[in-house]
Amino acid sequence: MEIVNFKKRKSVRIHATAIIHPKAQIGENVEIGPFALIDEGVVIGDNCIIGPHVIIEGQTTIGANNRFYHGGTIGCRPQLPKFQQEDTSLVIGDENIFRENVTISRGFTKNGENTHIGNKNLFMANAHVGHNCRIGDHIILGNYSALSGNVLVEERVIISGYSSVYDTVRIGKMAMVGACSKIVKDIPPYILIDGNPANVAGINVVGLRRSGMSSGLRDEIKRAYKILYRSNLTLAQALEQMESDLANSVEIKHFVNFLTNIKRGIIR
Repeated sequence: MEIVNFKKRKSVRIHATAIIHPKAQIGENVEIGPFALIDEGVVIGDNCIIGPHVIIEGQTTIGANNRFYHGGTIGCRPQLPKFQQEDTSLVIGDENIFRENVTISRGFTKNGENTHIGNKNLFMANAHVGHNCRIGDHIILGNYSALSGNVLVEERVIISGYSSVYDTVRIGKMAMVGACSKIVKDIPPYILIDGNPANVAGINVVGLRRSGMSSGLRDEIKRAYKILYRSNLTLAQALEQMESDLANSVEIKHFVNFLTNIKRGIIR
């Protein structure tokens, strides 16, 4: 789409109706659309596109090559009544896409902690990321999905539309959440979850193949899955058997480490 009616400043194109605080830092080759609002503490990296009616506020630092579509609110205050304007922040990496009306809250603590988003993620329309979330790389957050505060999402996770993730939940890498799911416990890596209440539906086989994982490693993950979900062992017993029976690969080590650090319990 061609953007017109921009007033030119160096390599930055800013629409005449946009409002930008003079202390905001804008990188090279940035486009800022009609009625956008950029706050005082915002830093925007090179080659970003800020669409119409996008609001970027608070102490928000944005990397390069990000695109924000119409109506997003980025770096907004946490949706908590007890938030008292603590000096918290939002940090966004590179090459992310934020579709229409996405909302991303900055951190909430008295220690200046932040919400952190990695690289090459897709946030579909009306998705929400709550305060102090940690989002990895290559993640898809579906339409109208919501992450509560302090959620951890590891790399290459897909959370399908209309799903809701409860506060402090962890979602392991390459896991997939089906549409309209309610997630109140941790999801181990590589697992497919679906439903309300959420149930384990198997291994995310398609995601493992798309990642380029070898067939041998996929077989090891299947063995880990069977030990955890099909052996009638307690979690402690399953961990012990995984460590003794499975290959000492990076993927299996990550699986075991994730399960070792469970706090909310896992969907099982």
